[in-house]
Amino acid sequence: MTTLPLSPGRERALLWLLALTQFTVIMDFMVMMPLAPQLMRAFAISPAAVAGAVSAYAWCAGLSGLFAATYIDRFDRKKLLLSMFCLFTLSNLACAMAPNFHVLVLSRAFAGLTGGVLGSIIMAIIGDIIPAERRGAATGVVMTSFSLAAVAGVPIGVVLAAHFGWASPFYLLVLLSVLIWIGAARVLPALTAHRGAKPATLAQALPNLLALFTVPRHLSAFLLSGLSMAGAMLIIPFISPVIVSNLGVAPADITWIYLAGGAATLFTARRIGVWSDRYGKARVYRWVALFSILPILCMTHLPQLPLLALIAFFPFFMVSISGRNIPLQALMTTIPEPARRGAFLSAGSAVQQLGSGLGAWVGGLTLHTDSAGHIGGYGVNGWVAAALTLLTVWWVGRVQGVAQAPRAVKPA
Repeated sequence: MTTLPLSPGRERALLWLLALTQFTVIMDFMVMMPLAPQLMRAFAISPAAVAGAVSAYAWCAGLSGLFAATYIDRFDRKKLLLSMFCLFTLSNLACAMAPNFHVLVLSRAFAGLTGGVLGSIIMAIIGDIIPAERRGAATGVVMTSFSLAAVAGVPIGVVLAAHFGWASPFYLLVLLSVLIWIGAARVLPALTAHRGAKPATLAQALPNLLALFTVPRHLSAFLLSGLSMAGAMLIIPFISPVIVSNLGVAPADITWIYLAGGAATLFTARRIGVWSDRYGKARVYRWVALFSILPILCMTHLPQLPLLALIAFFPFFMVSISGRNIPLQALMTTIPEPARRGAFLSAGSAVQQLGSGLGAWVGGLTLHTDSAGHIGGYGVNGWVAAALTLLTVWWVGRVQGVAQAPRAVKPA
């Protein structure tokens, strides 16, 4: 469903613009993780405190996405995207200028409030303009933003932080966001066909939001995405502190590890998206999720390894963790009716962010630092993440799209 027919060239340009927008959101979230050692020194805080900052972003993104479900389908997607992107840019400026850790946490919360909605809007636009049989490939294009963030954004941010201070990556994000915002304002068409003839009134917003959580197929999809994100976030925020503290890798050398992982996903993201369309989104999710268990357990039980070995191993972890999210996100766009897609994806994004916050928070609770400065308890996180992954592999078979559902359910 779209407001105008798009040529193949225009469609590709729009998808890559959405990917660049998503790139800034993912870089904003990811860059906090390799910066953890520098933040710990700059503010004299523990790994759990850094996890708290990550959780603050995730919790606020979740609440913001949940609230967005009440209004996201009422507006032109383009105008809503540009408005939220502007606020997101201001939040990164606040992070860069934070004078202490408390202000930084508040700024991260504001970033979550704005960034959490952007992902939902982007996926809703894909659902509006791309037919269901090609959404896996389209999602693969947009999800290359994860690869770009890992290949370019995070390594450049780490290098800047090493030479100019931890705030410099956030200043870079502000500059990139301004440029992408200008491009989005010029390229994106108006997207209003989802509104229909009679959009829901404000009085109907809350009942419609609650109605999303009464549809069985919605609940199945929400649980799947929440568990998947919680499992990943038990591991991801603590990779950099563990590698630096336990393996003795210099913070600046984290750049090469993330660069190798991101480069690998740059080649695999679109391929996994094509597989999702060809073989089925649920089936491909099972394949990639099962494969991810081994890298998860290896990452959380690393022996003393040289830097080159870590660089060689990390692509397997990145490809599996990012790869399972591609068929999952494509599957989520098939769950609701078109008129409720934005609201459903906002609620789904909220569940994912809440799962992320829960995973990061619980993961931080299990960790402890000994007298030698080594971080312990990471292996426990790995086993829990592996168990959650197995649970999602079983549960994805219970998730059905609207075309598979026995009947359509009207909004309240």
